[in-house]
Amino acid sequence: MEKTTLYEYVKTHGQAETAKRLGITQAAISKAIANGRTIFVSLVDDKLIAEEVRKFPHTPKAIR
Repeated sequence: MEKTTLYEYVKTHGQAETAKRLGITQAAISKAIANGRTIFVSLVDDKLIAEEVRKFPHTPKAIR
């Protein structure tokens, strides 16, 4: 499987199934998509893996 965005994968497989295959909660999937995070998923040796692309160096948001 080629890399695809988390958003596109979820459109096909649903949040609950994607979360289960990644070993995380459905809420984490929902939050990542809502926040517009750049996450790619791919199938490696029959296991779904996710990778996030982030700006380097990463500057966190200011604490309020």
